Amino acid sequence: MKLLLAGLVLILIVETHAQWYRRPVEAAQGAYDMARAYSDMREANFKNSDKYFHARGNYDAAQRGPGGRWAAEVISNAREGWQGSVSGRGHEDTAADQAANIHGRNGGDPNVYRPPGLPSRY
Repeated sequence: MKLLLAGLVLILIVETHAQWYRRPVEAAQGAYDMARAYSDMREANFKNSDKYFHARGNYDAAQRGPGGRWAAEVISNAREGWQGSVSGRGHEDTAADQAANIHGRNGGDPNVYRPPGLPSRY
């Protein structure tokens, strides 16, 4: 009986602290959120909306959980690393994009970056 009770307690402790099996699903969902934000940005083709879509993609992905937050960070860092070194957009623009990424990933309201006149669909 003591062994059964100890086993149940151990299972409850492990279950509440180590839900590692959810991370891959959250990461996939977060990657989808990032792709959707990028697609919406391309579709909207709206001047000065870049930072809003960066913040929104990261925000949506981070809301999925630790796996989504991880995916958002990896995707954002890879994208900004590539654009900063290959596209020649400039350090200031890359830094501003990263600030919007971090703002969204940390749960900040993406609408802070929303440009006036952007259709409500986005």
